[in-house]
Amino acid sequence: MRSKLSLLAVAAALAGCQHGVDVPQRGLAAVNVPTVSRSDYVFDVAAPYGALGPAEAARLDNWFRSLDLRYGDMIYLDGPHAASARSDVARLAGRYGMLVSSGAPMTTGQVGPDTVRVIVSRSRAEMAGCPNWGVPAQPNYDNRTMPNYGCSVNGNLAAMVANPQDLVHGRDDVGGSDSVAAAKAIDMYRNWPLTGIVDGQQKRPLKDVSTKKDEN
Repeated sequence: MRSKLSLLAVAAALAGCQHGVDVPQRGLAAVNVPTVSRSDYVFDVAAPYGALGPAEAARLDNWFRSLDLRYGDMIYLDGPHAASARSDVARLAGRYGMLVSSGAPMTTGQVGPDTVRVIVSRSRAEMAGCPNWGVPAQPNYDNRTMPNYGCSVNGNLAAMVANPQDLVHGRDDVGGSDSVAAAKAIDMYRNWPLTGIVDGQQKRPLKDVSTKKDEN
């Protein structure tokens, strides 16, 4: 009887120790993921009856240039004459390879009666808190995921993605394949300036694809 009680005591002690063991974290989910933020830039242009004059068109073009308008930005129009001025604004945006989208986001302030509000919505992907070596890598008896896990891969992804909104939601399936879009992507990859440039770094200049390296 005494031996049975001893075995029960040992079993209870082992059960208590097992309950207190810290269960290792499992799975491959990254600890650090990119954070996508959005900024809306607003510019009001005079457009009586929905038509932009030469002076207003030049002002808008200079504003686009100052913003360094690029792929990934979204252009919207708001105001009572937004539909009428769409073609004029789209013509200017086309110089930068951009389109005017429908459904303008909400902005502060009212749009004047003879004014069209141009909104450029720009997203930015960042990795906050990386690198993170707050916990020593060794020893790691519980085989826990390190707090720096995901900083490298997801940090590179955030720096390289041309349109950060692609990290929030995917593209709509248009069906089939578009060879023109594929060829354009390859051409931009080879010849256009680098994307994801950190502030202060110099962009790579455009390469003249017509020139060939002398092999002699």
